[in-house]
Amino acid sequence: MILIIDDDIAVRTSLSLLLKQEGFKSITAEDPEEAYKHLTEKPVEAILLDMNFSMETSGEDGLATLQQIKKIKPFLPVILMTGWGSINLAVEGMKRGASDFINKPWENAHLIQSLKTALNLSDEQKSPAALNRKKLNEKYGFDNIVGEDTQLLEVLQTIARVSKTEASVLIMGESGTGKELIAEAIHNNSLRANKAFIKVNLGGISSTLFESEMFGHKRGAFTDARNDRVGRFEMANKGTIFLDEIGDLEPNSQVKLLRVLQDRTYEVLGDSRPRTVDTRVVCATNRDLKTMVAEGKFREDLYYRINLIIIRLPALRERADDIPLLANYFLKNLREIYTRPRLEIDKKAQNWLKSLPLPGNIRELKNLVERTVLLTEHNILEIKDFEVHLERTPNSSSASIPIGFSIDEMELSMIKRAMEFHQSNISRVAKALGLSRGTLYRKLEKYNIPYETQN
Repeated sequence: MILIIDDDIAVRTSLSLLLKQEGFKSITAEDPEEAYKHLTEKPVEAILLDMNFSMETSGEDGLATLQQIKKIKPFLPVILMTGWGSINLAVEGMKRGASDFINKPWENAHLIQSLKTALNLSDEQKSPAALNRKKLNEKYGFDNIVGEDTQLLEVLQTIARVSKTEASVLIMGESGTGKELIAEAIHNNSLRANKAFIKVNLGGISSTLFESEMFGHKRGAFTDARNDRVGRFEMANKGTIFLDEIGDLEPNSQVKLLRVLQDRTYEVLGDSRPRTVDTRVVCATNRDLKTMVAEGKFREDLYYRINLIIIRLPALRERADDIPLLANYFLKNLREIYTRPRLEIDKKAQNWLKSLPLPGNIRELKNLVERTVLLTEHNILEIKDFEVHLERTPNSSSASIPIGFSIDEMELSMIKRAMEFHQSNISRVAKALGLSRGTLYRKLEKYNIPYETQN
């Protein structure tokens, strides 16, 4: 049952009819006192709360009511609604525990989606004990996310709980911890899995190109606009957009991004007609956004818009027991690619790998193993084999690049060999390289490697 709290009978009636059409039961209250009574007597599952119950339009009425509701039922999802909305009011409401903030007049589909997300997340909090690693793999296809550490299992259990909701997700972790892999796992287990997964590296987009890249442009919109361009948000419509390195986004671009996330509308450069977008947003960063907010380098309103769910990925040194598992996982793929079935990592070498700081995390470990295999002739890899390659550069974060090879050159060589070995079977190549099919397709396009689309 949904509780509607609003002093305007027209709003209460309109919302009640909308909820009925969507299959929800509802009950209404015209003021907080009536609402508190319903809370103690009725099985309320979520609340739509107006922010003003007097001549004041500051929103203080709603914030006070929200605070009291959270005292009565701390985990009850509350969506704030107001015709006198402001960014500051939205941020304050989210800080005090609101699930979302919607301006009046509302867009029906947006409101219902927000309500369903809040209810789904609330249900997941009540879900039974978490699944073990084997069952997680069987049910959610996490086989390419390697590890047994409890911190990683908590991450996978969170993905399992929230994937089928529409909640925005913020993935935080050091460079190389596998943030893109986690984002893809969320998409692949969502209700949007058969739609596009669009990755955008925001750190590589300047403020001058941001609108064109994200929202697209019409031919002639500016000097170099010789053709129409489809923006990333349009590409991601009905699917998922992954905004990587969001902490690197420049202030002007933060404002433009907030608008599309807040209102779900944008304008193509050279076309003043507003367009709507329906996409799930997953963001990632290796920076401390809370500190950046305190320092005025990242918008607080944007921060609260993207972090309904926060997933923190542990650094590899924090789960050192997983390092041998990962190293052997990479080695298994390399055995197939290079037709060297006898390749093994010596036990002492596995323990030695566990002692490395690996500031580049999984990416650094993967490149170290690949480089050692590429440049070592014998099949039993010992400490000295890894050590000699690790010490080729003094900076361990760049130690993953062997002399004479760039990372792209190594990756291109690996993919070409895997495609040849598996006769261009995309599923087998993706499995051998430890990639999702979507990621493999993007890399094949990046390197202009021909392939046939498989169903």
